[in-house]
Amino acid sequence: MKTKLLFSICCALFLLNCTSKKNTDEFISNASGRYFFNADEVIEVVFKDKELYLNWRNSDLKPLKVNDSIFYVRELNEKLIFNTKKHKIVLAEKREHKGEKFTFLKLKKGEKTPSEYLEDNNYELALNGYKEIQERDSLNPIIKERNLNRTGYRYLNNDEIEKAINVFKINTELYPTSSNTFDSLGDAYLKSNDTIKAIDSYKKALSINPENRSSMRNLKKLTDEK
Repeated sequence: MKTKLLFSICCALFLLNCTSKKNTDEFISNASGRYFFNADEVIEVVFKDKELYLNWRNSDLKPLKVNDSIFYVRELNEKLIFNTKKHKIVLAEKREHKGEKFTFLKLKKGEKTPSEYLEDNNYELALNGYKEIQERDSLNPIIKERNLNRTGYRYLNNDEIEKAINVFKINTELYPTSSNTFDSLGDAYLKSNDTIKAIDSYKKALSINPENRSSMRNLKKLTDEK
């Protein structure tokens, strides 16, 4: 008799635990979507069999449901608090945050990050996105000149020339007094066989820094060929 009772209790607890992982249709509808993890990165909330999962940095994370609005993410060692009415996720406060509050806002339908707009070759929206980041936080590493330059050359080395040109153009917009940004843009135009724009970019680089050896060398080569 005791064995049967214990078995029944265990089964009930097991079923209760399984049920507690499920989420309501209303919560699923309101919480599903993409959220800004940072200014140029998203974390996506999806549901499988009414259980919440996170797609983040090419990984599928399965948080532990604490209650109907709080989920613990072991990989981040953070508790996510969902506020579906205000379309955001807030990290639960803890000592390691040192008083700083972290909020992930939900992206609007069709909205993308600046780097995603770059991938789509949407120069204007990418530029606007990076400018907004610069206005909010000029020291944000996402819009650092060298980081964008590195991204541009990665595209260039992969023969994704249009994307490279867009990145370098954005860099010249964000850092118009940098000789290096125009030199890099010249390199991209040179690889695209747009000699006129390449020459113009190298001249701009030299107008900012007459000692830019790369621009001097490439400009001389292009003008000698003409």
